[in-house]
Amino acid sequence: MDLSLRTVTVLRYILPLREGGSLPALAEADDDFKYVLKFRGAGHGVKALISELIGGKIAQALGFRTPELVFAYLHEDFGRTEADEEIQDLLKASVGRNLALHYLSGAINYDPAAVKIDTQLSSEIVWLDAYLTNIDRTFRNTNMLYWHKELWLIDHGASLYFHHSWDNWEKNAISNFPMIKDHVLLPQADQLDEVNLKFKTILTDDILRNIVELIPEDWLQWRDTELSPEEIKKVYFQFLTRRLANSDNFVNEAKDARSKII
Repeated sequence: MDLSLRTVTVLRYILPLREGGSLPALAEADDDFKYVLKFRGAGHGVKALISELIGGKIAQALGFRTPELVFAYLHEDFGRTEADEEIQDLLKASVGRNLALHYLSGAINYDPAAVKIDTQLSSEIVWLDAYLTNIDRTFRNTNMLYWHKELWLIDHGASLYFHHSWDNWEKNAISNFPMIKDHVLLPQADQLDEVNLKFKTILTDDILRNIVELIPEDWLQWRDTELSPEEIKKVYFQFLTRRLANSDNFVNEAKDARSKII
């Protein structure tokens, strides 16, 4: 399974995708494609990019449709002509390697009131988000797109929130993840046990280790820990493997939450 990422150079900032210069933008790269660009200088910085990278690649390994992830390089002189000072500050803070997702032109947001997802796929997505501790796939913000009549998963930047504080990461790795009760697809996720068995056989140690090794070293120069980049990678790998070994915890939590709403 090829989990590698291409590297592109960003040539043109087109527009912010939501209000505020600290959020993702639509940009064009030197391969003539458009991308949703996530900035290392925004919000939670490189940790959000790491969540996006690990979450997106695990989703890919499990067979979900996800936009191609690429490393997106911003040169030092990029954005000097940008008139908006807030956006210019964001671009200056994001010089170097960022992360981007291929822009799905014409895609529409998934609307749970308009389209029902089958129970198998619903169960798989709920399992993925419980595993990744992804708090951001709710009715308010589904983070799924319909493109060419197929469902695509986007935006895993709110996953792996344990890394915003390294305290008790071992405990977080085996947590039940009670926030799964708010998942938009939980009501129809009635095959969680079957999905659990299937996905645990797919996510081998080698796959998880290869995904963690994709994290660039310059994303691991943190000021809030004395750990080296290699030691940080080891924590991510141990978190993912330990959580997988204890997947019954979050599967049972999801099943209990579902029983209360159906």
